[in-house]
Amino acid sequence: MLEGFKNAFRIPELRKKILLTASILLLYRFGAYLPVPGAPFQAMLAAYQAGLNSNGPLAVLNLFSGGALSRMSVFSLGIMPYITAEIIMQMMQAVIPSLGELAQEGEAGRRKITQYNRYITIGLATINAIGYFFLFKSYGVTFANTGVPEGLHAVIVVFTMVVGAILIMWLGEVMTQHGVGNGMSLIIFSNIMSGLPSALISSITGTGNIILTIITIVVIIAIIPVIVHIERGQRRIPVQYAKRVVGRQMMGGQSTYLPIKVNTAGVIPIIFASAVLYLPAQLSVFFPNVQWVQSFASALSSGCLNWILSVVLIVFFAYFYTSMVF
Repeated sequence: MLEGFKNAFRIPELRKKILLTASILLLYRFGAYLPVPGAPFQAMLAAYQAGLNSNGPLAVLNLFSGGALSRMSVFSLGIMPYITAEIIMQMMQAVIPSLGELAQEGEAGRRKITQYNRYITIGLATINAIGYFFLFKSYGVTFANTGVPEGLHAVIVVFTMVVGAILIMWLGEVMTQHGVGNGMSLIIFSNIMSGLPSALISSITGTGNIILTIITIVVIIAIIPVIVHIERGQRRIPVQYAKRVVGRQMMGGQSTYLPIKVNTAGVIPIIFASAVLYLPAQLSVFFPNVQWVQSFASALSSGCLNWILSVVLIVFFAYFYTSMVF
């Protein structure tokens, strides 16, 4: 494994891709700590973080943003506006014939769909940013008095978060095109992994059960090779080329195979399922004082219902995305 890692850096093109991906992820994590203009002092921010983490739906939003929401950072919206826009576009391709035809027009059609996806992302990011600003206010957050009128300052905060979402979208696309792997998946991975150290520390110090923590880490490490094995698995469909008669001789007749991945949809079903379950938590931001909305979002954010819906949605999106690929 270490030898393969060393060999990767010996290839100039691959080395550039790895360094570019690492640099973009570092830049993304920096943006997750960069506060919006006029963010409150540490005491008020600590009270806001405590209230955010105690709220189930908002804790889910904070997880997908890599903790950026709890810091009122430029990247508070995270990658989810883009993922939601992708789901909308995928559904519309199956419903609207013109979009379905556009998706089959090759590179030009894909560029057009990507452009539509960006427009939808900006619209969703604007709506989410407005909701997050009112979320901050509902927790009693008072932004620093900079002499700017309150209405103008609200516009600045919302505009900053929307620009942050656009930057995340751009960084993800750059990683996909010029880096290693799918940029959006890597951003989601970095968001989740950013909370791993604190989760391990709290698991040890909170419960005091070091053995359980070690077992959890071992299980995670053991599952990763299994996931890689399934991801690389193929079903090879035999393909036989027809023979041709040239004079009195039989020519051709070569055989090969068509590699069909076992996991054709990849990680897309999990991302899409998480995004759908993320929507009630997002709606709860707009109605912080409506009890039934908060209860509904909490029920879908954790517990037995969350697990059942996750399984159902993952199976559905796996079938849906695989059928679209075929």
